[in-house]
Amino acid sequence: MIHPDTEIRFVNEKIGVGIFATKMIPKGTIIWALDDLDIILEEDEIESLDIVRREIVYKYAYLNDDDRYVLCWDHARYMNHSFSPNVVSTVYEIEFASRDILPGEQITCDYASLGIDEPFECEPEEGTSSTVVMPDDYLHRYKEWDQLAREIQTIESSRPAAASSDSTGVRRQGKRDCRGTCRAGFLYYAL
Repeated sequence: MIHPDTEIRFVNEKIGVGIFATKMIPKGTIIWALDDLDIILEEDEIESLDIVRREIVYKYAYLNDDDRYVLCWDHARYMNHSFSPNVVSTVYEIEFASRDILPGEQITCDYASLGIDEPFECEPEEGTSSTVVMPDDYLHRYKEWDQLAREIQTIESSRPAAASSDSTGVRRQGKRDCRGTCRAGFLYYAL
């Protein structure tokens, strides 16, 4: 489920739409988490769909660590790529703001963290000459993502405990568990 202080807006003719913050979202805030309404599909299920629905699923779904496709039920599926994203992903299918996100700013992630299986061409952006996300980019970027995760761990460690937690210190975020002090297991691709 995408953060509630977001909306879909038109980006441009080539990209189409994207997700934008409607209020300031502080660094370390949960931006997205897998929830029970998201649709999880096996590849053979997708291949059995008619061509129109199949193309939609492949365009908007991502491949998870179990080699299954996740199609978000809400507007999270419109999150665009950036080589300088303001969101960091984790292996727990939860994403955090990697820096403060200002109202009106587009919310972006790095598609290299989504398990792509073929090169993805993207629009040039300021600050980088890269225009293609490669399937093996995660092997080169995981240290950068882990550093972002460590920074978020520091932020989470300094925040007051949630009002609702169980005897293990696990805060409840809907039906998902979210450790109050994102320990080393939080890191994305540490090998």
